Amino acid sequence: MVKNILFKNLECLAGGRTGLEALWGESPPFLQVLERIPRLAGADAPVMITGETGTGKELVARALHDRSERRRRPFVPLNCGAMPETLVENELFGHVRGAFTDASSNEAGLLAEADGGTLFLDEVDSLGPAAQVKLLRFLQTWEYRPLGSSRTRRADLRICAATNADLHALVAERRFRQDLFYRLDILRLHLPPLRERPGDVALLARRFLERYATRYGRAPLRFTPEALARLSQHSWPGNVRELEAVVQRAILLSSGSLLQAEDLDLPTPAVESGPGEESLRKVRERAVHQAERSCLMDALVAHAGNVTQAARSVGKERRSFQRLMRKHGVEREAFV
Repeated sequence: MVKNILFKNLECLAGGRTGLEALWGESPPFLQVLERIPRLAGADAPVMITGETGTGKELVARALHDRSERRRRPFVPLNCGAMPETLVENELFGHVRGAFTDASSNEAGLLAEADGGTLFLDEVDSLGPAAQVKLLRFLQTWEYRPLGSSRTRRADLRICAATNADLHALVAERRFRQDLFYRLDILRLHLPPLRERPGDVALLARRFLERYATRYGRAPLRFTPEALARLSQHSWPGNVRELEAVVQRAILLSSGSLLQAEDLDLPTPAVESGPGEESLRKVRERAVHQAERSCLMDALVAHAGNVTQAARSVGKERRSFQRLMRKHGVEREAFV
């Protein structure tokens, strides 16, 4: 009963927004997250959302915004990890004409855009030292100056930040300011990885199946028991986002009304062998193959199919990364 009420509340606040399926689940760790959303939404204090890539941190931030008193004002996201350090300050604070060579006109930043609403800082651990200092100053006074301006401006907004990194460790290593951490970490939500909520895999997969079958004009589809078993055996390093991509790809590439296990682009589960039945070299090769493919999938999931950014994130040249994609039969279109 509790989860049904929570689901209905979330559906109402989303107003039919696509992507809400990622906020479905019935496992106790996930229900604890859902139960806290209404309470935290009304607090109007900064929220730190932690969790692995693909667990739905931005969706939770949107749910917090949509349940808050600020819901009629903008929700403005910024992926700090996708923005060069030299541009972050301009993106946040804006600039005035003549602030730098190409500044031919005044331009408002995201703080002005989010005024009255919510600013979501994804991958906040990626902020450089200078941006951290200026963000801290803003959180202390709620005042800022656009680049090149001598006039102070104010913004009334809520900050939601998200990270998949261990900020405590980054603070200890002096890579993230302790005082900024304390300003952002007033309220906290941690999203469990999908491997810790195995009972939700089939539920989420069916939701994605329904959503994408409708989007692509397919008749109602179902999973075979073998397909559901295959889904439950996977460790889901890319979490809910990876599951969504796998289901979407299966719909696009299949033709029948039943999705079979072989329609799912997942590594074949390892078959356990008795002592001495498999050479150490084969075990190592299989482990490397699975790790390599998981790394590819995780990078593409994290960067929404952008091959250049995905390659950079794992330290590969674009061409080498594309060769690995062909080797493992991974197509970028499934992640866009």
